[in-house]
Amino acid sequence: MLRRLTPVLLTLIVVALGITALAARPDSGAHRPGADFVVLVGAAGLRWDDVDPENTPTLWRMAEQGAIGSLSVRSAHRPTCPVDGWLTLGAGNFAAWPGGRPGGGCPAAAVTVERPDGIGANLPDQPSVVAHNQEQLSWGAKPGALAESVRCSVAVGPGAAVAAARPFGRVDRYAPTLPENPAELLGSCVLSIVDVGTVDDDDPAVRAAQARQADARLARVLAARPPRSLVLVAGVSDTDSPARLHVAIADGPGWTGGWLTSPSTARSGYLQLVDLAPTVLAVLDRPAPERAFVGRPAVIADDRPDDLRAAIEAPADADREAAAQQRVAGWFFTLLAAAQLALAVAVLPLLRRARRHAGPHGPEPVSRRVVAVVELLLIAAALAVPAALLADAVPWWRGSHAGVWYASVTALLVVGGTTLVRFTPGHERTLGPLGAVAGLATLVVGVDVLTGSRLQLNGVVGYSALEGGRYAGLGTVGLGVFVAGSLLCGGWLAQRFRKGWRPMVMVAVGGLAVVIVGSPYLGADSIGAIALTAGVSVAAAICTGGWLTVSRLAWATMAALAVTIGFALVDLGRPADERGSLGRFLAALGDGTGGLTVHRSGNSNIQTLVNSPLTVLALAGAALVWLALLQPWGGLMRLFGIYPAIRAAMAGTGVAVGLGGVLGGSALDVAGAAAALVVPMAALSALRVLDHSTDRTLPDSGRPGGETGAVPPAGPDSSPRGGAAADGPPDGAPPAGGGAGRGRPVADGPAGDGAGDGLAGDGSAGDGVGDPGEAGEPAGPGRQGPAGREAPNGPPVAGARVPAQPTPASSEIPAG
Repeated sequence: MLRRLTPVLLTLIVVALGITALAARPDSGAHRPGADFVVLVGAAGLRWDDVDPENTPTLWRMAEQGAIGSLSVRSAHRPTCPVDGWLTLGAGNFAAWPGGRPGGGCPAAAVTVERPDGIGANLPDQPSVVAHNQEQLSWGAKPGALAESVRCSVAVGPGAAVAAARPFGRVDRYAPTLPENPAELLGSCVLSIVDVGTVDDDDPAVRAAQARQADARLARVLAARPPRSLVLVAGVSDTDSPARLHVAIADGPGWTGGWLTSPSTARSGYLQLVDLAPTVLAVLDRPAPERAFVGRPAVIADDRPDDLRAAIEAPADADREAAAQQRVAGWFFTLLAAAQLALAVAVLPLLRRARRHAGPHGPEPVSRRVVAVVELLLIAAALAVPAALLADAVPWWRGSHAGVWYASVTALLVVGGTTLVRFTPGHERTLGPLGAVAGLATLVVGVDVLTGSRLQLNGVVGYSALEGGRYAGLGTVGLGVFVAGSLLCGGWLAQRFRKGWRPMVMVAVGGLAVVIVGSPYLGADSIGAIALTAGVSVAAAICTGGWLTVSRLAWATMAALAVTIGFALVDLGRPADERGSLGRFLAALGDGTGGLTVHRSGNSNIQTLVNSPLTVLALAGAALVWLALLQPWGGLMRLFGIYPAIRAAMAGTGVAVGLGGVLGGSALDVAGAAAALVVPMAALSALRVLDHSTDRTLPDSGRPGGETGAVPPAGPDSSPRGGAAADGPPDGAPPAGGGAGRGRPVADGPAGDGAGDGLAGDGSAGDGVGDPGEAGEPAGPGRQGPAGREAPNGPPVAGARVPAQPTPASSEIPAG
């Protein structure tokens, strides 16, 4: 009865852990004061390194007494040119001005502003711009949505006119330039948008002059601001490639000190351009238009340093890091893919010659030194991504040769990690390197997530604030590494327990990983948590051996669906500003805009599949596994037969990273990051299994610390790789040589090399003969005793035990 209830209980545990992790929402402690007027001042291209107390004293004083942040100016076009930034500001959604951008730069866009009555203005191109964004772009933005949400708005300058124009093109109040005394103009409407110029020159002296001019205009605005008003300053766009982070300052009653942040970023000190329109309406206590805004109102977080210079240096340094990350990330992943491809080619001949022949004839075995070097290279390759993540703890981007510094730090960390794994106790065991590498990778990513994901933000293997996709939690590459590492850790630990306990171990480790991935306090990736739940369920279902049957697959699918449905119901019950990605998607389905989300996700999958170097890693890893490791000579099938928990962990990893990538819009990126860790370790473990494929020894089924789960009655062996126990037959199966097993009679004949290369006799991996927990029971009636002992149902059998062969027999033919 208990065995039948086990799948149900495990499913309920995984579901409970998943929903608990995803349902909790952090209390940010942030606040948002109100105001009677809002003046939004925009300066295209303004960055934090343009702000200093001598050249821009107004900006400096405003930052000193107000709240500050780094502004990501993502729009529907990359880079976000000034006209795109102003249009996105007025739409509260990712928008773009129609027209080509030759060379990927930002040519001057001619915006026609007509003044038929001398009070307001009209943009004749606005209706066609609205149609372009709603019919041809995937975000469904509605330019002019901000102006439509207030009774009256003022625009000063052509850029501000683009932001303040209503969908049919009308601007309520308009001035082409800022008057000397704009008090009357700014007080005529609750919302005023002012264009103070562009800061775009590459020459430092000219750029400083542009910033100084914008600062002088800002001073006139502050001198004429209405009473009880909030003034927002924003560097509303880029001016050329590559993208950068820009200035965001809020100054007004209650907006003193602290960092500007937004629920859309969930990161103190960061907000998006699309957050400004919702912020304006929230401060004015006006309702936001339905289905129009994708941003969230900005709030103040109270953890900013007291020293202004140190506070301003933080977003300026983040901008430099993000810019350097864009330059370095491309070549890093390209080199990683090339290195792993070269290593895969080098491993192939070793796999073909790894099986040592016991007889006098056969190919010359590969030198032990060559194998040891290749093993170290495989360990280094598997640790490359965790080392690259850890390298961002060093401020490499501040040097003049950022790429060289980053490569040097990463190489040192790879060497250090490889050395640590090499001298870890148990390294000589078959699964020793796999367990150590998986543990290190999980530890690096897990500690980073638990401490705020600071290494992933703007990190080379993390996510960039310039891209605008994610600002906190677990990124695409981090998700792949963490999923693979945690499941391999679970499989490695489960393999050391008796068969009956393995599902419990897998669920415990995997459930903890689900909490870390899905908790809004930590990984904040609901899709990743749902995908990982499916992977953990698959791994728990087959970690005792056997095939992934329909019933086991059904339980795994039910667990993932239960977590999805449970979290969806919880998330839909929250206010709109607090919903996660799943809740927002379901709400979009309800109001008819879900098709746009599906379309964006599909486009993102296609673009990532074509452009990402991680696609090469994923495809190359799959090719190596399918065309080499899973072949009869590849060793992976033998590894899976001897260690069913490792097979389960790798199968669960494949399920989780496949679902997480496709549902998250990152195609094969998650799978590529996981493959960078899993495939080298699978190749190394296969090499070690093949090295002992001709040993006629018994598994270490139960020796304390053993890898196959049960204790042999004859005691430990002294094989150089942790004993023959490390590479013996499947759990409970007889020795590879075909002799009877020590712990119990053979039920279905031998299960050695001649029966599926390490598979159990029934065709399942490690589940065909007995329970490994019984292998250490004492001899008795019907069981074998010591050498010369009684065979089951028969007379004593002489020579039933074959001596161990810790080293292969010589393949040389004796002379004469």
